[in-house]
Amino acid sequence: MIEAWTLLASRRLVRLALLLMMVFGLCIRASAEAPLVFVIDLEGPINPGTAMYVERGIAAAAEAGAVLAVVRIDTPGGLATSMRSIIKAIVNSRVPVATFVGPGGAGAASAGVMVTVAGHVAAMAPGTNIGAAHPVGAGGQDIDETMSEKVVNDMVAYARGIAEGNGRNGEWVEKAVRESVSITAEEALELNVVDLLADNIPQLLTNIDGRKVGMPQGEVVLRTAGSVLQPFEPGIRDRILKTISDPNIAYLLMMIGLAGLYFELAHPGAIFPGVIGGMSLILAFFAFQTLPVNYAGLMLIALAIILFVIEVKVTSYGLLSIGGLISLTLGSVMLFEDLRVSLRFLMPTVLLVGGFFVVVAGLAFRAYRRKPMGGEEGLVGEVGVVKRAIDPEGLVFVHGEYWNALAPERIEAGEKVEVEKVEGLTLRVKRCAS
Repeated sequence: MIEAWTLLASRRLVRLALLLMMVFGLCIRASAEAPLVFVIDLEGPINPGTAMYVERGIAAAAEAGAVLAVVRIDTPGGLATSMRSIIKAIVNSRVPVATFVGPGGAGAASAGVMVTVAGHVAAMAPGTNIGAAHPVGAGGQDIDETMSEKVVNDMVAYARGIAEGNGRNGEWVEKAVRESVSITAEEALELNVVDLLADNIPQLLTNIDGRKVGMPQGEVVLRTAGSVLQPFEPGIRDRILKTISDPNIAYLLMMIGLAGLYFELAHPGAIFPGVIGGMSLILAFFAFQTLPVNYAGLMLIALAIILFVIEVKVTSYGLLSIGGLISLTLGSVMLFEDLRVSLRFLMPTVLLVGGFFVVVAGLAFRAYRRKPMGGEEGLVGEVGVVKRAIDPEGLVFVHGEYWNALAPERIEAGEKVEVEKVEGLTLRVKRCAS
């Protein structure tokens, strides 16, 4: 009887194990067959760092065989060159790209408008807004009238082409560029600026399932129901580049680097300023390779450093330092071509760093002009005491040391003498007047 119960229990355990294996296998199969959707977050200012991150995300989605890449947007805008890089990546993508302004409370302003309308599918969450795309300088400054007209006309043509190419309202996009108008998500849907509204990405994927979109390779039907979301996480390189690609940060790193190296050269052996300066300069040059650097501005800043260094060697009564400050200011203003460092950030930085250079140059100048305190040169002019009468040779105690001494006249022990010259290990001295 016991053996029968044992056999029955064993059979049940085997059946249960087989059932669990079947269920587990079906789950794995279902998961493997579920469509994959990459989610790429475009958050904060659009700069070379964020552009490279979005480009890599779209490329990774295509390589992974994803059915869709969703670019979730919440941005105040940014650099036109970076915006064009993102749009180029979207337009030429091998995988459909949906742009989604969300979650609620987010916005797509300035360059974000063009990125939104560039998507093969464009959507917004309720409670978001889009618009205000009039071009301005990087620090928020207005562009001069002649240049503004050129930039606006170019941006209008570009934006209308992108919007109308995706069947969206190019007229409103032009109005957003020329007049900086801004609208809500509901108004954007009504005006055909975006295709649909969705509270979140899962709802977006449900709503666009079966939708047809035009791709470079032809028309594609989206199959996004039951998709598995794959967030595309930024790497350390993306985070660093996103931070230092801000022209204000790149400029500050360069100034810290120059100040650190200058201090190290002016006071050799300090070590710490040199290390910090070197690291800051490397990061600055890393950022410069992604920013439109004006080399005339860079040369003016280098000239300013040279003038500060020359101030140590040449008595210019401050003229070289003034010239250095002027060169530093002009170079800072001209450093970037299509954008400018914020004046509210630039002026305090120039004054602080320029003041630092002037102070260090002044300290170095004083050290350069100061009478030597040691060695042979440091002995000239020192006063000592005769320990053994000089006639014409003797022994003197000077500068804490005993020296052989020569004098043109006899000088008795105990008298004070002044060092006129050092000849090897012998001093030429004379009797002190007092």
